[in-house]
Amino acid sequence: MIAMLIPILLGVAGIAIDMGNMYMTHTKLQATVDAGALAGSLELPYDPDLSKGIVQQAVEDMVALNMEGAQVQSVIAGTEIRSVEVTATAEVNLLLMSVLGLADQVVEAKAMAGFNKLEVVFVVDNSGSMKGTPITMVKQASIELTELLIPDGASPDTKVGLVAFRGKVRIGEESGLAAGCYNADGSVNEGIHEDFMDDYWRLSSSYRRRISLDTCSDLPKALPLSKNKDLVIDSINTQTATGAWSGTVIPEGIKWARHILTPEAPYTQAGDKEDFRKIMIVLTDGDTEDGECGGNYRASYRPNNYWTNAYFGSGRDDAHCENRGVLNDDMLAEAQLAKDAGIEIFAIRFGSSDYEDVSLMKQIASSKPGTNDHYFDAPSVYDIPDIFKQIGKQLGWRLL
Repeated sequence: MIAMLIPILLGVAGIAIDMGNMYMTHTKLQATVDAGALAGSLELPYDPDLSKGIVQQAVEDMVALNMEGAQVQSVIAGTEIRSVEVTATAEVNLLLMSVLGLADQVVEAKAMAGFNKLEVVFVVDNSGSMKGTPITMVKQASIELTELLIPDGASPDTKVGLVAFRGKVRIGEESGLAAGCYNADGSVNEGIHEDFMDDYWRLSSSYRRRISLDTCSDLPKALPLSKNKDLVIDSINTQTATGAWSGTVIPEGIKWARHILTPEAPYTQAGDKEDFRKIMIVLTDGDTEDGECGGNYRASYRPNNYWTNAYFGSGRDDAHCENRGVLNDDMLAEAQLAKDAGIEIFAIRFGSSDYEDVSLMKQIASSKPGTNDHYFDAPSVYDIPDIFKQIGKQLGWRLL
């Protein structure tokens, strides 16, 4: 009996080993193909239709790096918009099953990665120091990234919005709120708060003529999330960084971008955070400031245009630009609220900055621990387009 059972037992053991080898090989191959698809998707900003061979090479390099013997069978455009689909095979060393003809000696795996299920809001400093070439380069880079996310002739499940900020943010009727600029406390901004108007009238007429009580109407309106590429590009192009100045109040830009990226009122165009990867791209060239600090844009008289910003408009005069002041604290707090809502923040610091400003931008960025992978420094306006491409690469790092 034992002699008769030995071949059967050996056969069962051989099949079990073969099945284990097949499972382990396929598991390793799937992880390798996932990595290959992700590596390929990172190059889509530079090879969007896979015609240049850049995506193909990235896939093959990553597969070869991760699994010896794996063979890439195909690298094609995925069924999702702006995606790459990778198929690869690997041989399995079998003991018994190949002899019995019970199984093939090759396993196959597929993966797709790319740009989809994204909600992106550009949060752009529109203060006067951005006018001219800086805002032009930002618009160009924003449009190129939008073209990647929402290509012609396609309907990806991706939406893009915009928040242009100075000392406050201008909101349109699409929010369900009254159109206009808003204060930090949620009230409608009406220029200089009534509590400070006595100070305004005490100024000489020559100083009063320098103050614009309307610093809202020439600020571009915030754009809710939209799949309409033409609408998004038109909105991006409304930015000129010209007109009446009111400071650089970054926390207000972050706050309203969070409202746009979350499905709760006042904006309801956003999807659930479990279904969409939510992205905020914050670009500024200035301190969080209201004119109480030094530099080229300091106003020597009080009140001034800065007193029309979202904080003075709330009746507050304690929010100034000093390090570790209210505006900086609120900037960090608003960034944390956004992160708690499932939003990734990419922070771009344009121009020259002191240590404190750089530190603040690094803190609001959603970088992985020990890295600054969501923070970018752009000393020159000509660094901006490449930085947006680098961000675009990270947005494609997504298995579909």
